[in-house]
Amino acid sequence: MTAPGSGQQPPLARALVVARHGKLWLVPSILCALVALCLTLLYLGGILNPNGNLRDLPIALVNEDKGPPLPGQQQTLGAQVSRSVTAATPAGTVEWRRLSQAQMEDQLASGKIYGALVIPADFTSSVAALTTPQATAQPALNVLTNPGLGSLGSSLASQITQRAAHQASLSIGRQLTTQPSAQGANATTRVLLGDPITVTTQVGHPLGKHSGLGLTAFYFTLLLVLTGFVGGNIITNGVDAGLGYTDNEIGPWHTRRPTVPISRTQTLLLKMLMTAGITVLTTSLLMVAAIGILGMDASHLPLLWIFSYCASLAVGLGVQAINAAFGGIGQVVSMFVFIALALPSSGATIPLHAVPGFYRFLALFEPMRQLSDGVRAILYFDARADAGLTRGWVMIAIGVALALLFGFAMTLYYDRKGLHRLTARPATADAED
Repeated sequence: MTAPGSGQQPPLARALVVARHGKLWLVPSILCALVALCLTLLYLGGILNPNGNLRDLPIALVNEDKGPPLPGQQQTLGAQVSRSVTAATPAGTVEWRRLSQAQMEDQLASGKIYGALVIPADFTSSVAALTTPQATAQPALNVLTNPGLGSLGSSLASQITQRAAHQASLSIGRQLTTQPSAQGANATTRVLLGDPITVTTQVGHPLGKHSGLGLTAFYFTLLLVLTGFVGGNIITNGVDAGLGYTDNEIGPWHTRRPTVPISRTQTLLLKMLMTAGITVLTTSLLMVAAIGILGMDASHLPLLWIFSYCASLAVGLGVQAINAAFGGIGQVVSMFVFIALALPSSGATIPLHAVPGFYRFLALFEPMRQLSDGVRAILYFDARADAGLTRGWVMIAIGVALALLFGFAMTLYYDRKGLHRLTARPATADAED
């Protein structure tokens, strides 16, 4: 046994010996296993079967057909196509919205529909002309996409509308081939009459070339959340080390500052003030890199900066509140709140209409869905309030209020109960250097 004051260090423990203690493994093993299991279930559970989970995907159905109806029929072919399209779609999968041309354009421009099927004004007359020498062009149905709502959502809408248009073409073909005027047609004409409608696909609400096919809103939002989340944890660790409540290790260098006597409430206030200040820097650099250096398409830059700052700040304040309430495990808790649960319920890559109901429930309050709606409205939909910007602002305000209330309620409770973090350690000559 080493005598006190002899200057000799006690023998160092060996890793293999320490590793034999089962209690050392217990907590890390349980936590790591739970994180791995939950992350796998959350992330893969939301993306495995978009078509099978499809619920009420909003698509416009615009009938501009002016007629007149074919001989012996009461309705125009446009009305017949509209009825057959809605009847042929599996119940509950698509919300067909019967809109006028102007209404359809407005909802495309505000991100309320994922696409549209448009029946042109001369549809019936152009179909009728196929059985006469006056035919000049093959009738067409127009499919419009909305890439501002994400490439997958726009693709789903396009597939559904194209399939519906093709079924309508076959149905009309069966009518045409039974008409007396088609009986003497040659084989080529009969094939044309059997599937008479061509389907044209075009972008209903175009985006810029540097919009990532509608994905820049998601990745920009992800950056805002990550800078708020990572920045909040960096500030937490930096302040705790600076106040002497944790060790500061960089590579082989280790320091421990003298403990500053400060309450939990005042510590949280300091961390939140620093978060508010540093977020100005991170938000500005994020926009400089994304827009100034990489050339991302963006407009309404002052509004985008203000919204981005408030969004990232709300996440950062939430991280500080959770860390203050839960201590060391707070980083895992905030990771689930702001990342693990938020990503699959954001609706930014896979539409919320194509994920299981559990994720649609999470989307009611998880921050990334609210923030991505606001960013998307600014980047793609001319900063329209009804495109998700109002909802984004409201949820940011609620998030900040909850972070402040929860964080300070918990620290005030701990302080009043005398649950201090550490007993102040006297300053030493080494620590003061």
